[in-house]
Amino acid sequence: MKKSVLKKAGAVVLLVAMLVGLAGCGGSDQAKLYVYNWGDYIDESVLAEFEKTNNVDVIYEQFATNEEMYVKIKAGTAKYDVAIPSDYMITKMINEGLLHTIDMTAIPNYAKIDDRFKNLAFDPKNEYTVPYMWGTVGIIYNKTMVDGVVDSWDVLWDKKYTQQILMLDSQRDSIAVLLKQLGYSSNSRDEKELEEAKQLLIEQKPLLMAYVGDEVKDKMIGNEAVMAVVWSGDAVFMKGENPDLEYVIPKEGSNIWYDAMVIPKTSQNKEMAEKFIDFMCSTDVAFKNADYIGYSTPQKEVRSMLPDDLTSVPAYYPAEGELKGSEVFEDLSDVLAIYDRIWTEVKSQ
Repeated sequence: MKKSVLKKAGAVVLLVAMLVGLAGCGGSDQAKLYVYNWGDYIDESVLAEFEKTNNVDVIYEQFATNEEMYVKIKAGTAKYDVAIPSDYMITKMINEGLLHTIDMTAIPNYAKIDDRFKNLAFDPKNEYTVPYMWGTVGIIYNKTMVDGVVDSWDVLWDKKYTQQILMLDSQRDSIAVLLKQLGYSSNSRDEKELEEAKQLLIEQKPLLMAYVGDEVKDKMIGNEAVMAVVWSGDAVFMKGENPDLEYVIPKEGSNIWYDAMVIPKTSQNKEMAEKFIDFMCSTDVAFKNADYIGYSTPQKEVRSMLPDDLTSVPAYYPAEGELKGSEVFEDLSDVLAIYDRIWTEVKSQ
C-alpha cells in the first residue's frame, strides 16, 4: 500500500500521459479509457498494447496515496474507469457506494488468480475487485553499515544510527510500525495505544534523516542512509541496484497489503474497463508488470515464470505461515480524526 509509494510514488502526482504518439491517436470520437493508478506501478508499454488492440485511447493518471485517490473519485469530477486502490480503501469505497460490481464472466483470466487472493475480507464475495499486486512493509538495510542482526522494529530506535534512518512519509504506515513494535494491532482504535505510538514516534525524530516517499530508493541505493521502512516491491528494486541491501519483515509482524483493480461509479465505459481488467490478468501482461515493478503477483502462471531467487525469498513471496503477527489494514474512518491529529503532532515536532 500502499500506501504512498511507488505504491504506494510519493513524488509523482497526477501525471496524465497519453501513451500513443500523437500521430497515432484517433479523433475526438475514439473511445477513451481513464485509468488511475499508483506512480511507477505498471509497465507502460502494456497500455499502448491495449490501445492498439482495442482501438481506444488510454488516459493514464497517477496518484501518490490512497487518500488522494479517494478524494478525487469521491468528488466525482473525473471519469475514471479503472482504479487500483488498496484493501482498506476498497472497504471504504464499497461502503460509500463508489464502486460498480464487476461482471466476472467478462474476466476469463480471473481463473488465473491464485485462490489465496480471493474472498478476502475487503471483498468477501469477489464482487468488486480483481487482485493486482500484494506485498508487505519491512526494513531495508545496508549490510555493510549495520552491526548485528536486523529482525525487529526496535532497530529503528538504535541511537548509533542517528540521522541515518528513513521512515515512510505515510500516516497509516508509520503509525502502524509503532503499533506493531508495541505489540498492538496495526488497526488499533484505542486512543491510549495510539498515544503511546505517538510518543515513540516523537522520541524517534532526532534519529531520523527524514520522512520520505519515492526518494527512499535513490537514498538507499546511493548509501546515503543505513536503513529505511519500505514496501517490499521497492525493496526488490533497490536490492537489484545495490547488492549490499537486505530486506526483512520484522518478527513482531507487519502490514500485508493487497492492491486490486476496481471500477468506480464514475466510469462511463464499464465494458471497456472490464476488458482492460481481463487484459491485465493475462499471463503475458501480468508478467510484464510483475517483472517491471517488482511487487508480488497473485497470478499463478506468472509466479511460475519468475526467477527462483525472487520467488523463493520469504521476504518477497512469504508463505502464509511466514506472516505471523502481520495484518491487513482495515478502514479506520471512525477514528481517522485521531490518526490525523497524532500525525500532525508528530510531524510538527
